[in-house]
Amino acid sequence: MTSDTIGQTIRTFREQPDKAKGKPQVKARSEGPQAVIEAGPFIFRADLPQALGGSNQAPSPTALLLGALAGCAVVFIRGTLAPQLGVRVESVEATARCESDARGLLGMDSASPELANLEVDIRVDSPDGEAAAQKVYQAWRERCPIYLSLIKAMPVTARVGA
Repeated sequence: MTSDTIGQTIRTFREQPDKAKGKPQVKARSEGPQAVIEAGPFIFRADLPQALGGSNQAPSPTALLLGALAGCAVVFIRGTLAPQLGVRVESVEATARCESDARGLLGMDSASPELANLEVDIRVDSPDGEAAAQKVYQAWRERCPIYLSLIKAMPVTARVGA
């Protein structure tokens, strides 16, 4: 986005706040050992390693979660925050990682299925210098919905039906 586009979007959202609100929805269905995931017009897949019952033909749900975090850093900083804050950005790279123990998925040895030590490293290359890069990084930490959802516990309503 350009700073003009961001400015127009801000004006529109101030005048018509309901236009800023959304209810994203993603659906998944099984197709063999994989999940076929639909997000609006986009279709992608998730799978598990063969040792856990999958076919290892698509990213794992954990990889997709890490991808959402790293991807949000890259596109949000580059496309939204940098233009809004007047920071020139040549490139943004992000690497997200965590630790997991597959024994927890299998209910073994009292191992936890929870992810641990979630990290994201973000590199912002800006001709405006380190202070400018830190400015967009700090805004990202304050506004990225994926990051904020991961660091702040919130209830998730889960239902099952036949």
